[in-house]
Amino acid sequence: MSPAELPLADLRFTLVGPGSVGQSLAAWIVARGGRLSQLAGRPGSASVQAFARRSGVPGVETRQLATRGEELLLIAVPDGELDGIASLLAQRPQAAVALHVSGVAGAAVLAPLRAAGSAIGGFHPLRAFPTPEPGVEEASGLFFALDGDPPAIELGRRLATAFGATAAEIPAGQRPIYHLVATMMAGAMTTVAAVAMEIAGRSRLPAEVRPGFATLATDALAKALALADPAAGITGPAARGDQRTFLFELGELARIAPEAVPVVVALARESLRQRSR
Repeated sequence: MSPAELPLADLRFTLVGPGSVGQSLAAWIVARGGRLSQLAGRPGSASVQAFARRSGVPGVETRQLATRGEELLLIAVPDGELDGIASLLAQRPQAAVALHVSGVAGAAVLAPLRAAGSAIGGFHPLRAFPTPEPGVEEASGLFFALDGDPPAIELGRRLATAFGATAAEIPAGQRPIYHLVATMMAGAMTTVAAVAMEIAGRSRLPAEVRPGFATLATDALAKALALADPAAGITGPAARGDQRTFLFELGELARIAPEAVPVVVALARESLRQRSR
């Protein structure tokens, strides 16, 4: 491949935490020429050893990990473990840059690693990863939230560019709301879809309607997000103020799925507020 196709050819890195996000990012870096040196995780972790075998690299315990001489230490562990992992890793010399993939945590959560020789930062992919996504084409057009020391931000931009993605700085003070909005755009919308499909199932609607509902949802969301104000794309009886139709439908819902009534009422109220503001 040409240098343009392997923009990370000189980058050596280690991954801590081979979950869905970690596996995906590691695969994307390797696809763009980076070299994975080793993996680290919990002692005896089956997922660490399995991914290490597939990747052809050693799997080590986190407390034994040293990465001096490498360009990147990529930390993809749950948010609640970042403090402890940073303190543990700081006991040994580490890579030039350490990046975590948390959406809500600021770079400072990795502060102990500065003493281990690392510039610290955040590199959060704005995407849901229910399962690993090893194909680097999945990163095309993705957004990455950056934070931290200048060398960390510089490397984050380099990675994003190599993936065909975009990136911008989201400093620590803005990250909680950034992550909350991200959670709403992914988790909350998926929750609404799950509730809607559950209601459809309980009412014994034919299975053939499910793809139609899916098309309706994705089309409506895409059109709304293309507007300057997505609220203008909200439709339905509640948004139109058609109280009679809404109450009739709510009565039917109370008969087949009463626990969903508060959810639908709350969504209806917010729909009306958004269309009225």
